[in-house]
Amino acid sequence: MPVASPYYLVQGGASLQGEVKLSGAKNAVTKMIIASLLTSEECTLRNVPLLGDMYLTMKLCESVGTSLHLDDHVLTLRTDSIARSEISDEVGGLNRIAVMAIGPLLHRCGQVSIPAPGGDRIGPRPINFHIEGLRQMGATIVERDGFYYCTTTKRLRGTTIKLPFPSVMATENFLITASLARGVTIIENAAMEPEIVDLIKLLQKMGAIIEVKVDRRIVIEGVEKLRGASHTLLSDRNEAVSLATAAYLTRGDVYLRGAQQDILLTFLNTLSKMRLRFDIDDEGIRFVADDQPPPAIALETDVHPGFMTDWQQPFTVLLTQARGMSVVHETIYEDRFGYTSALIGMGAHIGLYSKCLGEVPCRFREKEHQHSCVVSGPTPLKGTQLYIPDIRAGCSYILAALCAEGESKVFGIDHIERGYEHLDAKLRSLGAQIQRIEATATANVN
Repeated sequence: MPVASPYYLVQGGASLQGEVKLSGAKNAVTKMIIASLLTSEECTLRNVPLLGDMYLTMKLCESVGTSLHLDDHVLTLRTDSIARSEISDEVGGLNRIAVMAIGPLLHRCGQVSIPAPGGDRIGPRPINFHIEGLRQMGATIVERDGFYYCTTTKRLRGTTIKLPFPSVMATENFLITASLARGVTIIENAAMEPEIVDLIKLLQKMGAIIEVKVDRRIVIEGVEKLRGASHTLLSDRNEAVSLATAAYLTRGDVYLRGAQQDILLTFLNTLSKMRLRFDIDDEGIRFVADDQPPPAIALETDVHPGFMTDWQQPFTVLLTQARGMSVVHETIYEDRFGYTSALIGMGAHIGLYSKCLGEVPCRFREKEHQHSCVVSGPTPLKGTQLYIPDIRAGCSYILAALCAEGESKVFGIDHIERGYEHLDAKLRSLGAQIQRIEATATANVN
């Protein structure tokens, strides 16, 4: 297909060596920016990652009246009043973050309209969890002509919301909205990811009353008003996993400053099962490869504290270089193995199956979704032309290109730059041969 946009030119085979500092969490910063809409006072976020999703969220908030100032990795926000309650398709239709603004804007001005959400193509991710929960809290929501029109004539009220699945974004949405609702809100079957805990810490600084109970329950006691706050974001665990995996794939030795052991426990345990070396200290984690391929492994994605679905793609690339037959069972999204066709084109031996090849209870059992894969290795990979369909698949393509023989061209890098802060520059600092090419003419992607 014709492409006239920037791409990465990768020469495989270079061993990654050295140290790099991790950025703040992509999956935390956007929700914290939205949370700042709950108050008219100033909020300051430190260690923010400079990436596309953050800028999109800043633009959304700016469109409704937020004043913003970004200085290096410190973002200051203040929304004295809501100047506009209609979020246009231009600023709200590119990802799903606009749905998070419904609660804050209903609290502030009683009405809001948002476009139907966009986002990565990794299978259906409907917002019905969000809409039904907000309706339970007293919002009137009508869908018409590709927009959701939301109103309330009085303060949103607390309620009990039982999520059919521990949706991360729905949990975050109800945490934010319930903080100013009248009465008590209980979220049952809530997600408990580290980014959610970090959001709770910010909301508590703002004056929210939130308790995390056993059995995936979160209880929020609504307050009349929230204040401004200052907060430093946790590091990005997806970036940590991606760079650590790159170190092993290239037989490298990489120290990730800012890598946090407590949010990477399951990943680190999986590395230990594969006899892969890492060393932890108070400032970060060092990942050290050796010359022998690691043994094969069976793994399953699951909600936190299980193996994160966003780690599945880079890890599958690693398994192409493992010795023996590995099994990966994806239980979170039904359509997240589409990227493997490109890896097969590079020489990987991967088979996809609709059966549940694992023990984790799976929503896709007895369905036809290809949500399990078998990887046989080690197999040498060869450079090729690749087109990125989404953020995590895109990172796996770059990892595959780094360990492949020869040259690869990776197109669709806007996905990478939306979800990673200067990933190509960080890889270059470690010795990777990766260039960002500003395309001025039409190229062909096979």
